Amino acid sequence: MRRKAFFSLAFFLAITVMPQSASSEEDAKTSAQAAALTVTVSAPELLNWPVTVAASGRLAAWDEAVIAAEVSGFKIIEVKADVGSMVKKGDLLVQFSADTAQADIEQQKATVEKQEAALDQAVADADRARGLTGSGALSKQQTTEYLISERKAKADVLSAKAALASAQLTLDRTKVYAVDDGVISARSASLGNVVNTGDELFKLIRQDRVEWQAELPVKRLADVRQGTKAVIPTPGGDISGEVRLVSPITSTNNGRVTVYVSLHPEAGMPTPKTGILASGYFDLGHTDALTVPATAVTLRDGFSYVFTLNEADKSTVSRKRVETGRRQDDRIEIVSGVEETDKVVASGGAFLADGSIVRVAESSAIATKEDGK
Repeated sequence: MRRKAFFSLAFFLAITVMPQSASSEEDAKTSAQAAALTVTVSAPELLNWPVTVAASGRLAAWDEAVIAAEVSGFKIIEVKADVGSMVKKGDLLVQFSADTAQADIEQQKATVEKQEAALDQAVADADRARGLTGSGALSKQQTTEYLISERKAKADVLSAKAALASAQLTLDRTKVYAVDDGVISARSASLGNVVNTGDELFKLIRQDRVEWQAELPVKRLADVRQGTKAVIPTPGGDISGEVRLVSPITSTNNGRVTVYVSLHPEAGMPTPKTGILASGYFDLGHTDALTVPATAVTLRDGFSYVFTLNEADKSTVSRKRVETGRRQDDRIEIVSGVEETDKVVASGGAFLADGSIVRVAESSAIATKEDGK
């Protein structure tokens, strides 16, 4: 009797537990679906992007001429230019006091006159001596002396004329002119200063030409050569240019090579200021790039990853390590790691793990379906 009652109780418990177990599995599945993260997915897009090499360097004068004094002991009495002045070749920049130089000119002119008069006398004596040769009126020694005096007088005239030319040159150098068109970048000349030969008066940026002296590691020089296009983005607009020269030597300080870029600002744009550290890039053309939204890429442990929908179970994702390349706007190039047919999680990847259950947003699902067609 007791045995019969035991089997009845077991049968009742089995009937009671079975529905509860099935119900628990359904509840767990429902809970997992409810906990799934809603994500959007998109297919990688093949775009034609420019190939660029980023670089930075200082803006400097293409050629900076030093304008210096060529005379000594003269006082500056007038300064015609200042920093930032635009000048033309031949414009007067500095005037020195010319009184002393003018006095030297007058003195040398008088010396020339005196030496020319002496030459006339020496020539007359020499001609007379030559006419009396052989007559016995003059000894051979006297004739020779007259002829030598004539030669000395000619030399004295030439010397006096050379001194006059030198004095004239000194007078000319009391005025300092611009050696080329350009803009004054530095000024040392001050009114009242007494200068010495070689004293710097001005620095001039020739032709008002500024260039970008970009620095690149040696391994990035393969495609950068004379004529390569370059761009420097600025708040006032992009400044374009082209490579003028690639330095033949490598810097011993940082192992980089300087690339000299001639800049061509657009009409109306001011000339860039020298001394500024500028960032830009070299334009090497265009190539196709397999791109995904930048939000699709996550960084973990120093590596880049994306999550893609599994083909077999579209409610789960797989994590894939990728190699990234160029960036443009809100998209990033994937060099390796995904295929064009993959469905990439466009956002929310930071909260996922390999094998996570996800719910694809309706708009994303529609887009994916249309991509499949």
